[in-house]
Amino acid sequence: MPDFIDDATFGSYFEEFAHVAWRLETRRGYASDRAGERYQLFLAGRLPLDTTRPWCVNVRKQTEQGKRFERVRLVDDPPTEEQRFLFAGAASNNAAGEDIRNMWRADAERVGLPAEDFWLFDSRFALRMHFDSADGYLGAELIDDPAQVLRYCRIRDAAWHHALPREEFGRLLTT
Repeated sequence: MPDFIDDATFGSYFEEFAHVAWRLETRRGYASDRAGERYQLFLAGRLPLDTTRPWCVNVRKQTEQGKRFERVRLVDDPPTEEQRFLFAGAASNNAAGEDIRNMWRADAERVGLPAEDFWLFDSRFALRMHFDSADGYLGAELIDDPAQVLRYCRIRDAAWHHALPREEFGRLLTT
């Protein structure tokens, strides 16, 4: 089992980075999403735009300082219900200043992206996210070995190059 960072400090990484916080999301769903109120609203067809959530408030605060939040989400064809939820919910994140893009899982496999969820901060260190078989979050492992960080930078570059902005990807979902 890897050494996980202290969960109490997890949020500080999203305030203390200097330039870019970048994420790759590869899972088909997350247990924490399914357990949340917003997921139930989505299932009922009533997911509102909400930029007042703490995540969005921090994104706005950081982007106003010139920092960037970027993310690529892998999506199955057809998308899982959880992936549809994440896509719908991304409207709030985008409105707060986060650039969330999407990529078909088959395309990710073609370009050799791994099935790893991680955050990469300023191309200096990463937090590799660990989950159990039921999509439950186990913890985040700090990666600061330069060779491993370089690997994550290459993954980021490949994913970002092939991912589509949310609006463009959304047109593919409706066709």
